[in-house]
Amino acid sequence: MQRTADLETRGNPYLEGPHAPVDREIDAFDLEVIGDLPEDLEGLYLRNGPNPKFSPKGVHHWFDGDGMLHGIEVSNGRVNYRNRWVRTRGFLAENDAGQTLWPGLIDRPDRSLEQAWGADRFLKDCANTDVVFHNGKAVATFYQCGEPYLLDPVTLETLGRIDLPASGARFMSAHNMVDEHSGEMMFFDYATAEPYMTYGVIDAAGSLTHFTPIELPGPRLPHSLAITENHTILMDLPLFWDPELLRQDAHKVTFHPDMPSRFGVIPRHGSGDAIRWFEAEPTYIYHVINAWEDGPWVIMDGCRLGHPEPSREVRRQYAGPYANLLAWMRLDATYHRWRFNLETGECREEALSDLISEFPMINARFLGRRSRYSYHVSFAPEDTVLFDGLVRYDSETGRIQQHKYPRGHYGSEAPFAPRSGATEEDDGYVVSFVSVPHENRAEFQVFDARYLTRGPLCRAQIPQHIPSGFHACWVPGTPAG
Repeated sequence: MQRTADLETRGNPYLEGPHAPVDREIDAFDLEVIGDLPEDLEGLYLRNGPNPKFSPKGVHHWFDGDGMLHGIEVSNGRVNYRNRWVRTRGFLAENDAGQTLWPGLIDRPDRSLEQAWGADRFLKDCANTDVVFHNGKAVATFYQCGEPYLLDPVTLETLGRIDLPASGARFMSAHNMVDEHSGEMMFFDYATAEPYMTYGVIDAAGSLTHFTPIELPGPRLPHSLAITENHTILMDLPLFWDPELLRQDAHKVTFHPDMPSRFGVIPRHGSGDAIRWFEAEPTYIYHVINAWEDGPWVIMDGCRLGHPEPSREVRRQYAGPYANLLAWMRLDATYHRWRFNLETGECREEALSDLISEFPMINARFLGRRSRYSYHVSFAPEDTVLFDGLVRYDSETGRIQQHKYPRGHYGSEAPFAPRSGATEEDDGYVVSFVSVPHENRAEFQVFDARYLTRGPLCRAQIPQHIPSGFHACWVPGTPAG
């Protein structure tokens, strides 16, 4: 299936250059590999991101594009590539209509539409944000709250969706967490109507086994959650819609620096009234690094935004409909640690680094357990969000390694891929797509996780550009396609 030829991209920085969508779904097998592909690397690299098929109805936001998965299969010394749109209900409806039907994130709602998704039910569910592996399938999720879609992790074929309402739940937010030890998937969602937040657990077989409302003082706009072996951490952060404008069906987001950040620690299968709230300095958090338990303490590492408000400097620098979009999309986050004491109610926090980085990944086998190493992206000095390199943190020693891509080359979120038979936390590789948009091509790059500064061990050549996107995962081994 191809995108229609009339997709208008001119003038919008999130539809041009490194962000320009591709119009082909291709299969490219046995890619040329420059360098040495490790013999003990086998598995799947999946990355999600926005790739609009039709021209927007209004002002296109980076978060609006139709979800597209890009996948790499490493097996028996060969590297294969595929890409496919996530065929959500919204995607199929627009494909039948031959045009965009739903407004975007920064447009006015169209309440005449019979079906819509999101926290306030006016957006198209494009399943373009995260991708995780659960119960033998890839699960793609939406940047606000929507229907999680199931895909074959090898062929990337859309298989259907998790019908949460049929099980008594609501929607699923952008980020869920899969505990590889239990096979459970913890998730939440949020809404502009009560209950303002809900929380649930899906077991290893794909059944909803726990669901509960979470009481909040009003509509909120959280993005992620964290898990430990026995608890889940939910967030009530002081960045959310202006309540008065929301009553007028306008969705302006405001940061409230006089309000604390609140973190709710709830037993994994606990009811909403069992949550314990801890207050910390006001901020916003897109992405968590990891969390774990240490006696009475629950410890959470994450990427803390330094300035959650839009950049006034950027607003002054740019004019037109995209100035506000560019001003908001500034991710000046740094490595931060919060500690919550379940016995005393004490909350402590500290900065572990002042280096700006985001989109953190760890060895997934250590999710919810004490971990030491994480792998982040650094940002290019460009107008839009682009990843110009990789960062490795050692939280015990404070040591940082960095690798920068060549100028004009842009990476993706880079998950950790354990070496076959590995037992140590950092024994493995870091993998990423690196796109070269001016040459209409991309690469799948593999790094030694312990020595990022040495550069890629190998680079598999992909015969098309891969637009900048959001989240990724690594699936060890090769599930049957």
